[in-house]
Amino acid sequence: MVKTLEQAFAEPDADQEQIGRKLLSHVEKLKVLRRDIDEGVRSLDAGEGRPLDIEEFLRQKNQTRGAV
Repeated sequence: MVKTLEQAFAEPDADQEQIGRKLLSHVEKLKVLRRDIDEGVRSLDAGEGRPLDIEEFLRQKNQTRGAV
């Protein structure tokens, strides 16, 4: 990772800004994902889970994508 960061810092300033923005965006998405996972785990630990029909879930997701 250090080598990659060194390469990024060797780029022109405009490229460094773009790299920095993308990195911060990625880190923020990871924070949100971690928060959502933690919330889901707490929900399951509290007994709030329910059975999931994975085939039905995928079917609904695929229909949603096709409608967009």
